[in-house]
Amino acid sequence: MRCFPRPLRFCTALVLLVYWCGVHAAPAFAGLAPSRTSGVTAISSARDADMIAVQRMLEHKVVVQKLRDYGVTVEQARLRASNLSDAELHQLASASKGLPSGGDGTGAIIGILIIIILVIVILKLMNKEIVVR
Repeated sequence: MRCFPRPLRFCTALVLLVYWCGVHAAPAFAGLAPSRTSGVTAISSARDADMIAVQRMLEHKVVVQKLRDYGVTVEQARLRASNLSDAELHQLASASKGLPSGGDGTGAIIGILIIIILVIVILKLMNKEIVVR
């Protein structure tokens, strides 16, 4: 006894064959889309790029805390950074590249714990014994 009658199987196979041939024969319409310029960009020189890097550095929590410890406000530091020479500004921007850019690692710890719990659940479902010595 068969689930599907022979003509239904034949028609289904024929429809799938035509569909797959059509998919493979159709051209791909992927490509780069042209973008519009949004006007004048804020970065027109190396000094502007360095100034943006220093401003981002001044928004970092660790830097703000260190400035508070030294008794300097963020506004005072921004004013002083705008008065720096090009070489000094570039040196400060280069030093800011070493700052940590992520969080404190809690996401990684949570991810590892989830993986460990998943392995334990899978082993329990397979009726395996977990022995910790």
